[in-house]
Amino acid sequence: MQSLPSWLIGRVAARGRGLVAEALAEQGVKMMHHAVLAAVSELGPVAQADLGRRLVIDPKDLVGILNDLQADGLTVREPDPRDRRKNAVTVTPAGQDLIERCAAAAETANAQLLAPLAPAEARRLMALLARLYEA
Repeated sequence: MQSLPSWLIGRVAARGRGLVAEALAEQGVKMMHHAVLAAVSELGPVAQADLGRRLVIDPKDLVGILNDLQADGLTVREPDPRDRRKNAVTVTPAGQDLIERCAAAAETANAQLLAPLAPAEARRLMALLARLYEA
C-alpha cells in the first residue's frame, strides 16, 4: 500500500491537515470556521447564500458557523445593499486580526510538515504537487 502514490499523498495530506488543525485550535478556531472566515475576508461583503455555494457548505451548517463567528465578534451579517432580501457577511477588524494570526500559525504548521526536506526538495515537491493538482 505504501508504494501507491494515492495512499502516500492521502497520508501526507492527513498529517498536514492535522498539523494545521492543531495550529488553528491554538488560535481558538476550528478548521471550518477558519475556512468560512477566510472566504468572507477574500470575497466580502458576500451574500450568505453565495458564500455557501462557493464553499460547498450545507446552508444550515453555514448558518451555525456564521452564528459562532458573529457571536465571537469576527463577522457581521447585514442586509445586502444589492439585494435587501439577502444577508451580506463582512469580516470585522477582530476577524481580520484572527485571520492574520491563523495564517502565521498555518505557515508554521506547513513548515513543520516539510521540515524533513531540504529547502530545494520542498520547493520541488511543491512544484510537483502543483502540476498534479493542475492536471
